[in-house]
Amino acid sequence: MLVRSLVYILCLVSIIAPAAKAQDAVTEAQVVIANQIKALTHDDAEAAYSFASPAIQSLYPDKGVFLTMVQKEYEPVYRASTYAFGRSKLIGGGEVVLQEVLVSSKKGADWTAIYEMRLMDDGSYKVNGVRMVRNTASQGI
Repeated sequence: MLVRSLVYILCLVSIIAPAAKAQDAVTEAQVVIANQIKALTHDDAEAAYSFASPAIQSLYPDKGVFLTMVQKEYEPVYRASTYAFGRSKLIGGGEVVLQEVLVSSKKGADWTAIYEMRLMDDGSYKVNGVRMVRNTASQGI
């Protein structure tokens, strides 16, 4: 009876643990995205830049150039009126999180921003790219 109970508990833990780990990855990625959007809305180039992956930082080695690029190419996120997290998708064991962010810009247009979040060696997530799609309904990832 004790052995059967232990087997049951181990099976339950093996099912619940990966789901909890996946949710942690999504939550951590969402926190980074929210912090970067907050930094952008306050024109805090240094903070916004700190959430970019090393690959993005290598393309834009100066935080001022990075902020200018975001202002021009990602205006709906840069000046988001409101946003909400949509669906997410884990790739690999959480090395990549694709996170849908539904954005309403101050100009009244609705957008979907699909963030690619990369897991860094230190265990943090960084923004490794954003794809903008102008629409009002979720199209999936």
